[in-house]
Amino acid sequence: MGSVSANRPEYNPQIDTDLWLALRRGQAEALGKIYDRHAGLVYGISYKVLGNTQEAEDLTQDIFIKLAERATYDPDRGSLRTFLMILTRSRAIDRVRSRQSTQRSKRVWQADYVPESPPLSIDAMVQAEKSEQVKRALTHLSSEQQQILHMAYYEGLSQSAIAKKLSTPLGTIKSRARRGLLTLRKILQSDSQNDY
Repeated sequence: MGSVSANRPEYNPQIDTDLWLALRRGQAEALGKIYDRHAGLVYGISYKVLGNTQEAEDLTQDIFIKLAERATYDPDRGSLRTFLMILTRSRAIDRVRSRQSTQRSKRVWQADYVPESPPLSIDAMVQAEKSEQVKRALTHLSSEQQQILHMAYYEGLSQSAIAKKLSTPLGTIKSRARRGLLTLRKILQSDSQNDY
């Protein structure tokens, strides 16, 4: 009678190291094998942190793209499995923080649509000033980024709906929105530092 390990092979880090080295040598098919071995793990961690199927799928794809493009994995420092677990958890937490920051920004942007009754309170004046800063910052973005962010935050459309409305791939919409938000954040941070 065969042992359990014969039926269910144990994780072998050497296989990953060999696949990683093959990928570094330009053997693209090695990425597919690495993906097959670890996509379930990466998705599981992504979903646990993000709590959203679509976001977990997106992050899983991003992790393997980054691995192929410019990962800093070093086989001498540990297994690829451990590296992917740490990288995924870190990126997922970054996305949660980004999501929270975006929600805060959205509240600021939507302040334009909240009618104020005179006289303005100190809080209302600060909020109006922030809203003006956001409007000015938006003018520094590309027209595509402005359009996407306007549709998302002023019209309340999802990225999927924007992609459909603009007949543009969802990945392109996500990429432009992400770059636009990063640029916007830098501009607003720079403005706030210049205020002091």
